[in-house]
Amino acid sequence: MSVVTWLNGLAPHECVDVFMRCCGSSKWAHEMAASRPFADIEAVHHHADVHWALVTRDDVMEAFSHHPKIGASMESLREKFAKTATWSAGEQQAVGQADEAVLERLRDGNVAYEARFGYIFIVCATGKTAAQMLELLEARLSNAPDDEFAIAKGEQAKITHLRIDKLEAP
Repeated sequence: MSVVTWLNGLAPHECVDVFMRCCGSSKWAHEMAASRPFADIEAVHHHADVHWALVTRDDVMEAFSHHPKIGASMESLREKFAKTATWSAGEQQAVGQADEAVLERLRDGNVAYEARFGYIFIVCATGKTAAQMLELLEARLSNAPDDEFAIAKGEQAKITHLRIDKLEAP
Protein backbone atom coordinates (compact mmCIF):
# COMPACT_ATOMS: atom_id res chain seq x y z
CA MET A 1 0.00 0.00 0.00
CA SER A 2 1.32 3.46 -0.84
CA VAL A 3 1.80 6.09 1.83
CA VAL A 4 -0.81 8.28 0.14
CA THR A 5 -3.40 5.50 0.10
CA TRP A 6 -2.64 4.80 3.75
CA LEU A 7 -2.93 8.49 4.74
CA ASN A 8 -6.20 8.82 2.83
CA GLY A 9 -7.64 5.78 4.62
CA LEU A 10 -6.81 6.79 8.18
CA ALA A 11 -9.44 8.02 10.60
CA PRO A 12 -9.10 11.79 11.09
CA HIS A 13 -7.55 11.53 14.57
CA GLU A 14 -5.07 8.89 13.34
CA CYS A 15 -4.06 11.10 10.44
CA VAL A 16 -3.55 14.05 12.81
CA ASP A 17 -1.29 11.83 14.93
CA VAL A 18 0.78 10.88 11.89
CA PHE A 19 1.18 14.48 10.80
CA MET A 20 2.09 15.53 14.36
CA ARG A 21 5.16 13.28 13.97
CA CYS A 22 6.10 15.32 10.91
CA CYS A 23 5.49 18.74 12.44
CA GLY A 24 4.50 19.48 16.03
CA SER A 25 1.90 22.13 15.17
CA SER A 26 -1.54 20.78 16.00
CA LYS A 27 -3.22 23.37 13.75
CA TRP A 28 -1.01 22.32 10.84
CA ALA A 29 -1.63 18.61 11.50
CA HIS A 30 -5.41 19.13 11.65
CA GLU A 31 -5.36 21.14 8.42
CA MET A 32 -3.32 18.43 6.74
CA ALA A 33 -5.77 15.72 7.83
CA ALA A 34 -8.67 17.84 6.59
CA SER A 35 -6.98 18.28 3.19
CA ARG A 36 -7.42 14.62 2.28
CA PRO A 37 -7.77 12.85 0.00
CA PHE A 38 -4.36 13.47 -1.51
CA ALA A 39 -3.82 12.55 -5.15
CA ASP A 40 -0.13 11.77 -4.69
CA ILE A 41 2.89 12.55 -2.52
CA GLU A 42 3.44 15.82 -4.36
CA ALA A 43 -0.02 16.91 -3.20
CA VAL A 44 0.92 16.06 0.39
CA HIS A 45 4.00 18.27 0.09
CA HIS A 46 2.00 21.04 -1.59
CA HIS A 47 -0.58 21.08 1.21
CA ALA A 48 2.22 21.00 3.79
CA ASP A 49 3.58 24.25 2.35
CA VAL A 50 0.17 25.88 1.97
CA HIS A 51 -0.84 25.15 5.55
CA TRP A 52 2.59 26.05 6.98
CA ALA A 53 2.38 29.44 5.29
CA LEU A 54 -0.89 30.13 7.15
CA VAL A 55 0.11 29.16 10.68
CA THR A 56 0.46 31.75 13.43
CA ARG A 57 3.55 32.47 15.48
CA ASP A 58 2.03 30.41 18.31
CA ASP A 59 1.58 27.46 15.94
CA VAL A 60 5.24 27.72 14.89
CA MET A 61 6.35 27.91 18.51
CA GLU A 62 4.29 24.79 19.23
CA ALA A 63 6.11 22.98 16.42
CA PHE A 64 9.47 24.16 17.76
CA SER A 65 8.57 22.85 21.22
CA HIS A 66 8.33 19.32 19.80
CA HIS A 67 12.03 19.25 18.97
CA PRO A 68 14.45 17.82 21.49
CA LYS A 69 16.39 20.55 23.21
CA ILE A 70 20.13 20.39 23.09
CA GLY A 71 20.74 19.24 26.62
CA ALA A 72 22.54 20.81 29.51
CA SER A 73 24.97 17.89 29.65
CA MET A 74 27.42 16.57 27.08
CA GLU A 75 25.82 13.12 27.47
CA SER A 76 22.39 14.36 26.39
CA LEU A 77 23.94 16.34 23.53
CA ARG A 78 25.66 13.23 22.19
CA GLU A 79 22.39 11.31 22.60
CA LYS A 80 20.48 13.94 20.59
CA PHE A 81 22.95 13.73 17.72
CA ALA A 82 22.92 9.94 17.81
CA LYS A 83 19.14 9.94 17.34
CA THR A 84 19.15 12.35 14.41
CA ALA A 85 22.09 10.57 12.83
CA THR A 86 19.91 7.55 12.05
CA TRP A 87 17.97 9.67 9.52
CA SER A 88 20.97 10.03 7.31
CA ALA A 89 23.62 7.37 6.83
CA GLY A 90 26.36 9.93 6.31
CA GLU A 91 25.41 11.88 9.41
CA GLN A 92 26.23 9.14 11.86
CA GLN A 93 29.88 8.99 10.88
CA ALA A 94 30.32 12.77 10.99
CA VAL A 95 28.64 13.10 14.38
CA GLY A 96 30.82 10.36 15.81
CA GLN A 97 33.84 12.46 14.91
CA ALA A 98 32.66 15.62 16.72
CA ASP A 99 35.15 16.64 19.36
CA GLU A 100 34.30 17.82 22.85
CA ALA A 101 35.15 21.46 22.09
CA VAL A 102 32.63 21.60 19.23
CA LEU A 103 29.94 19.93 21.32
CA GLU A 104 30.58 22.28 24.25
CA ARG A 105 30.38 25.34 21.99
CA LEU A 106 27.20 23.98 20.41
CA ARG A 107 25.64 23.44 23.83
CA ASP A 108 26.66 26.90 25.03
CA GLY A 109 25.57 28.49 21.75
CA ASN A 110 22.14 26.93 22.05
CA VAL A 111 21.78 28.39 25.55
CA ALA A 112 22.68 31.83 24.18
CA TYR A 113 20.33 31.35 21.22
CA GLU A 114 17.39 30.43 23.41
CA ALA A 115 18.07 33.37 25.71
CA ARG A 116 18.16 35.74 22.72
CA PHE A 117 15.23 34.41 20.68
CA GLY A 118 13.02 32.58 23.19
CA TYR A 119 13.09 29.16 21.51
CA ILE A 120 15.63 26.46 20.78
CA PHE A 121 17.90 26.56 17.75
CA ILE A 122 16.01 24.96 14.86
CA VAL A 123 18.08 23.63 11.98
CA CYS A 124 17.51 20.87 9.47
CA ALA A 125 20.33 18.67 10.72
CA THR A 126 20.22 16.00 8.04
CA GLY A 127 23.58 15.78 6.32
CA LYS A 128 25.25 18.32 8.61
CA THR A 129 28.09 17.68 11.01
CA ALA A 130 28.12 19.10 14.52
CA ALA A 131 30.74 21.62 13.35
CA GLN A 132 28.52 22.77 10.48
CA MET A 133 25.56 23.19 12.83
CA LEU A 134 27.79 25.15 15.22
CA GLU A 135 28.82 27.45 12.38
CA LEU A 136 25.17 28.03 11.45
CA LEU A 137 24.14 28.62 15.05
CA GLU A 138 26.90 31.14 15.66
CA ALA A 139 26.13 32.99 12.42
CA ARG A 140 22.40 33.11 13.16
CA LEU A 141 22.90 34.52 16.68
CA SER A 142 23.48 37.95 15.15
CA ASN A 143 20.21 37.94 13.18
CA ALA A 144 17.39 40.33 14.01
CA PRO A 145 14.64 38.44 15.89
CA ASP A 146 12.06 38.65 13.07
CA ASP A 147 14.62 37.54 10.49
CA GLU A 148 15.72 34.63 12.66
CA PHE A 149 12.14 33.53 13.26
CA ALA A 150 11.57 33.39 9.50
CA ILE A 151 14.75 31.35 9.05
CA ALA A 152 13.82 28.94 11.84
CA LYS A 153 10.30 28.58 10.39
CA GLY A 154 11.89 27.72 7.04
CA GLU A 155 14.13 25.14 8.70
CA GLN A 156 11.05 23.59 10.30
CA ALA A 157 9.47 23.34 6.84
CA LYS A 158 12.54 21.46 5.55
CA ILE A 159 12.38 19.07 8.51
CA THR A 160 8.66 18.52 7.93
CA HIS A 161 9.20 17.63 4.26
CA LEU A 162 11.95 15.17 5.16
CA ARG A 163 9.68 13.54 7.73
CA ILE A 164 6.81 13.30 5.25
CA ASP A 165 9.16 11.49 2.89
CA LYS A 166 10.07 9.07 5.69
CA LEU A 167 6.46 8.05 6.36
CA GLU A 168 5.79 4.40 5.70
CA ALA A 169 2.47 2.62 5.44
CA PRO A 170 2.22 -0.27 7.90
